[in-house]
Amino acid sequence: MAANDFAGWAVVEWECCLKHPEDGAREGADFVKHHIIRVTEKAFDDFADSGTDEAANRRLLGI
Repeated sequence: MAANDFAGWAVVEWECCLKHPEDGAREGADFVKHHIIRVTEKAFDDFADSGTDEAANRRLLGI
């Protein structure tokens, strides 16, 4: 969801039919608050565009 700029609401569902809705909402809000991540501004593979050194690659390959 974070990777795709999801702009909606985070929802937590609990399965306890006995729990008061306000208690579940409070617990769910706390859970969401502690699990939201800050998304990086960089691409995960930005290191891959660092260029190549053809001579060094040939030396490594022994050619």
